[in-house]
Amino acid sequence: MSLKDKKILIGVTGSIAAYKVAILIRLLKKQGAIIKVIMTESAKDFITPLTLSTLSENPVLSKYSNSETGEWHNHVEMALWADIMLIAPASANTIAKAANGICDNLLLAVYLSARCPVYFAPAMDLDMLAHQSTQNNLQKLKNFGNTIIDSTSGLLASGLEGKGRMEEPENILKLIEGGLKKKSDFKGKKVLITAGPTQEAIDPVRFIGNHSSGKMGYAIARAFCLSGAKVELISGPVNIDYNHPNLKIHKVDSALEMEKKAKKLFPKSDISVLAAAVSDYRPKTKAENKIKKKNGKNLNIELVENPDIAFELGQKKTKNQRLIGFALETENLRKNAKEKLIRKNFDLIVMNKANDSDSGFAHDTNRISILDRYNNLTEFELKSKEELAFDILESIRNFKG
Repeated sequence: MSLKDKKILIGVTGSIAAYKVAILIRLLKKQGAIIKVIMTESAKDFITPLTLSTLSENPVLSKYSNSETGEWHNHVEMALWADIMLIAPASANTIAKAANGICDNLLLAVYLSARCPVYFAPAMDLDMLAHQSTQNNLQKLKNFGNTIIDSTSGLLASGLEGKGRMEEPENILKLIEGGLKKKSDFKGKKVLITAGPTQEAIDPVRFIGNHSSGKMGYAIARAFCLSGAKVELISGPVNIDYNHPNLKIHKVDSALEMEKKAKKLFPKSDISVLAAAVSDYRPKTKAENKIKKKNGKNLNIELVENPDIAFELGQKKTKNQRLIGFALETENLRKNAKEKLIRKNFDLIVMNKANDSDSGFAHDTNRISILDRYNNLTEFELKSKEELAFDILESIRNFKG
């Protein structure tokens, strides 16, 4: 998608990688973009405002006001001006402040006022990037709806070698162009997603459940939101926070609650992705009080089948709707997934193995393959669940039913 006349606001922070911003501005200008730059004070130690002002053809700002002219730099106006905001390089300090709402400079004030898509391109030494506090802050920024442009590996300014280099300007340009395209891919589409586990109560304090974290389902919801869709997400109990103007979350606990909500929302959906790990069984009765130990005696709990939500929705699916399911298996993956696809009237089924050590439940990564109703198989390498979410959207987009 063309960047011509797109208004891009670049925030530059204190990092040796700031020199790459000059190259990036040149590339963006060649695409016809309109560029404005905000710098932190420490960024000026690595690249001069004059350089970036000359390349961007606009004044570079770093303070709320100009003491010489008395001019006020309105952070709200700058935030509303931008079609895209890019913070590159993004230092550990700025990432931490942005993630926690600390607003002690012009750049952060503009970020907190931004309504446009925001990209962060981290740049720091490998141990700083790997530190749990930095990783938590990056995850917070993702949960807020921002896009993190992953750092690359190589020789760092410290002399160490590893992950922490800011992505190259040419690749940042491609990611921004791709992001603009994704923003409108599913514009106007109504999408229903189920995510996370269900918990089937035994008594007021215990339940039957599974290890699903909800990460894959939430990643798919985020991808659809960023692609312009209106998303209804039915979520079992998870420890994930994500907010977006296009997203409405319906929180449930049990399979029966998820079934009720899904049956209500499904008729109005254009696309439904059933990523939840719904418990197959539930206790026949729930004890009113906490069950106590009985002096060595065994406890027997009678289980009954939960409704098959995917099957029920598949029977009601119209020719204009798309229904995507998931198959998590320990053996005979493709055979079992194909049977499930046919029986539940899916258009596509996303397959992965439960016993892979680096994918599946609770992991940030996954290794999937996608089978469609015409027996076409697409396999994907191990990737982050956020990357795979866009691969799943691409498969939905390309499916010809």
